[in-house]
Amino acid sequence: MPQKRIEKRTYADRAEYMKAAVVKRRRKVRDMAIAYGGGQCVICGYKKCSRALSFHHRDPSKKDFGLSEKGITRSWEKTKAELDKCVLLCANCHMEVHDSMTVL
Repeated sequence: MPQKRIEKRTYADRAEYMKAAVVKRRRKVRDMAIAYGGGQCVICGYKKCSRALSFHHRDPSKKDFGLSEKGITRSWEKTKAELDKCVLLCANCHMEVHDSMTVL
């Protein structure tokens, strides 16, 4: 008769595992989103540091959710639908668009 396996993981261990899994998934989705958006700023072509890239909603009135809003994880299909309303910009170009110095 096989012996019963004793579970040694604690709730705290499981919680840490889940947090790490969520962080990993969000990074993966962000990388997928940047690739989906073309991988570089649509204005200047910047692509050196992916952390300096962000998505700008072309028409804020059609925005269903912010892509990085409160760290909420959504399905890839919902994320792609929101990305289709955006353009990928580097930090500098993004601020220039918001300050009306650059027009898309």
